[in-house]
Amino acid sequence: MHELLSHTLVMVGGYFAIMNPLANTAIFTAVTAGMDDRGIKKTALSAVVTALCIVLCFILLGRIIFDFFGITLPALRVAGGIMVFFIGFDMMHGRTSAAHAPAGGGASGTPGQNLGISPLGIPILAGPGTIAVSMSYSATGNGLDIAVNALVFSVMCLITYVFFLLGEKVEQKLGREGLKVITQIMGLILSVIGVQIGIEGIFGAISLFQQHHAV
Repeated sequence: MHELLSHTLVMVGGYFAIMNPLANTAIFTAVTAGMDDRGIKKTALSAVVTALCIVLCFILLGRIIFDFFGITLPALRVAGGIMVFFIGFDMMHGRTSAAHAPAGGGASGTPGQNLGISPLGIPILAGPGTIAVSMSYSATGNGLDIAVNALVFSVMCLITYVFFLLGEKVEQKLGREGLKVITQIMGLILSVIGVQIGIEGIFGAISLFQQHHAV
């Protein structure tokens, strides 16, 4: 029970850091500037539903994806750890990671484009880093871990949706400097999580290597 609680808290911290609902609220308010309340709610819902559907697919099908491509858990953890570390490193230095930024750097989109799907849903909320973290948490194939992972991510999407709806109020309360400080703190946490995932991957790879040569 204690181990499950500890693992759940790690998931919560990891998802909160990489999705960073506080900082992403500033992006959301910029993207939806000029929209009426109905448009804002529709865009916010579209963003979190898109992210939820994409990440849940990887959480639930992670084991199948591994087997299909012949990917080992240590390989995912090493690659995912490196990716997550660099996303966190960029956040610590006040930069938006290219992995969680829309292509071309624009956010306004083209006429008729659903901004909730892109760039908000993909790649800002459900970027490569988020997917790597979600798969890492479910990679063992343990049914309970997968269920808790899916639940934690779903709750994080709900929290993000609430933050998006309260976007202007959150931005006014925290201010630019407040958001910057929070982003840097989240970046530090994310970098540490990335290193931890990578270390687990390295030790796992060593263990696999030893097992292979012991046979």
